Amino acid sequence: KPKGYITTMKDERGRKIVVSLIENAHKERLVPVGRLDKETTGLLLFTNDGILAKRLTHPKYEIKKIYHVTLDREVLKQDFMSIKQGLVLADGPVQVDDIKYADKSNKKIKIEIHIGRNRIVRRVFEFFGYKVLGLDRVEYAGFKKNKLRVGNWRSLKPKELKLLLIK
Repeated sequence: KPKGYITTMKDERGRKIVVSLIENAHKERLVPVGRLDKETTGLLLFTNDGILAKRLTHPKYEIKKIYHVTLDREVLKQDFMSIKQGLVLADGPVQVDDIKYADKSNKKIKIEIHIGRNRIVRRVFEFFGYKVLGLDRVEYAGFKKNKLRVGNWRSLKPKELKLLLIK
């Protein structure tokens, strides 16, 4: 998903929507699984299977999502450790599955979560006073965006689909 697109099926305000990126991808109607906010880029799955969509988004299935976060400044060690150990936001506790520095500047973070609350990754860093300059979902449910370019899509291979249905 490119920056500037919203994750919805239609928009009364005329904003760019993600389904326009996959208009001729499939004969059946496909819907996005989960959400990425307008400013977030990254891997987004689409399906025509409501049961699969629920399985991929419901917290009890603990589907892994990995994000690369670019921040306005270096993440302080104590903030890093607080995030790693868990924190409480206004809407409840947040436990990340893993967090790592992604480069030597300590302004880029790789964070793994399975919770899917609204804008959760942004809110974790904003809680500590960081401004999120870039947020990119690089992995979802075991799928990596790898060489898939921003705005492009591909169909899942039959063996990949089988793996999703087993989870």
